[in-house]
Amino acid sequence: MNYEELGFKSGLECHQQLETHKLFCSCPSLVNDEHDVDIKFERKLRASAGETGKVDEAAKYEMTKSKVFHYEGCSSSCCLVEMDEEPPHLVNMHALKTVLEVALLLNCKVLSQIHFMRKTVVDGSNVSGFQRTALVAVDGFIETSKGKVKIDTVCLEEEAAKKLEAKDEIIRYRLDRLGVALIEIATDASIKDAEHAKEVASQLGMILRSTGKVKRGIGTIRQDVNVSIKGHPRVELKGFQDLRSMPKVIENEILRQKEEKNGVSHVRKVNPDGTSTFMRPMPGASRMYPETDIPIIDITNDLMELIILPERLDVRALKLEKKFGLSADLAREVIECDIDLYSYKFKNLDIKFVANVLVNYPKEISKRFGLDASTLRDEQYREILGFLDAGMISKEAVMEIIVETLQGKKVNIEKYKAVDNSLLEEELKKIISENKGATMNALMGEAMKKLRGKVDGKKIMDTLKKLM
Repeated sequence: MNYEELGFKSGLECHQQLETHKLFCSCPSLVNDEHDVDIKFERKLRASAGETGKVDEAAKYEMTKSKVFHYEGCSSSCCLVEMDEEPPHLVNMHALKTVLEVALLLNCKVLSQIHFMRKTVVDGSNVSGFQRTALVAVDGFIETSKGKVKIDTVCLEEEAAKKLEAKDEIIRYRLDRLGVALIEIATDASIKDAEHAKEVASQLGMILRSTGKVKRGIGTIRQDVNVSIKGHPRVELKGFQDLRSMPKVIENEILRQKEEKNGVSHVRKVNPDGTSTFMRPMPGASRMYPETDIPIIDITNDLMELIILPERLDVRALKLEKKFGLSADLAREVIECDIDLYSYKFKNLDIKFVANVLVNYPKEISKRFGLDASTLRDEQYREILGFLDAGMISKEAVMEIIVETLQGKKVNIEKYKAVDNSLLEEELKKIISENKGATMNALMGEAMKKLRGKVDGKKIMDTLKKLM
């Protein structure tokens, strides 16, 4: 696609849950609370007029559906605040400090005062009928492969409830996620193409994770992408979770807009197959009005002096590349997996092999054996690698011992005892003698059957070549 000829314009919004208690109460942010449900009630919602005195079009649209909302929750993760039966408590200052930290990492200008607003939401995802949100910083930027992308705004807001089921006129929601502290980052429309959008989203995610104060896992971060082409209004694509699908979804939206003659600005839901479906009209400024229950927060010099910026993950990965000779991808994955490679100190092991075991072996074990290697403790990895470092086992044995450990078997190290050079040559001579005329690959196969887990494959191959 020629994005320039299409008049392509795109910006994105990134929403990330913060690792702290909820924003306006002291309830823990257990977004998948497994305690027994002991709170149940239902509501019908209506839209309120915003500051302009008008009711937002998106809110009007939701009201026409005449839905009844059933809520359920656990007292372990929600209270009267989530039920909208008690005013919000004072703002979670840990969450605010995290947002200030991210704002500085994004080169933003922090506002001198924080004013919370109410954003009308009547689809049932907020019991009160509105979401509390505050503008924290503006006018930042990030550097990308295709130039600077401006960060228009950084906001602190509360997460919505989690939809469980929609059946006829009834929609069920779970309250454990409602009120979780959320940061929203919005770029301008300077994204150049679909792949560039993915790059920007990836970099924002990296910066957020650099703080060490955000939640990890499916559903903890979401991306919304705004897309328009020449002669067409802005459309918001909502709900990206897997960045790999972003280019395909954007390209599909461009094709859809090209075929549409009289388009109107609206919001679309991203589907797993890369398509999207209409959700509602595009909300406007009339959905916002002041939140009078929350005091204005002054951003003082004393508060800003408490903000200590972390080293960005990309900088940490670059240091690993240089110190240990890792590939860029492996260094990035070491950082993403939160592995302290500096603490793995062995006399004889190549640190690149150690990194490969810690990063790639779990993925291979999951794929080949269906086992969850994340249950293996750090000290177990160190023990197994220590056997290798001491020459007690071969590299080939490391994965097999990990697999046996995950299967709950008692590992017999003697079974994997490394074969010395003289014994290796003796065994290989016997295999050659018993398989006269066999190809090198056939001999290698026989040798691996007999010596697997005791000698490295490369060493077997090198010794066979020497004996042939």
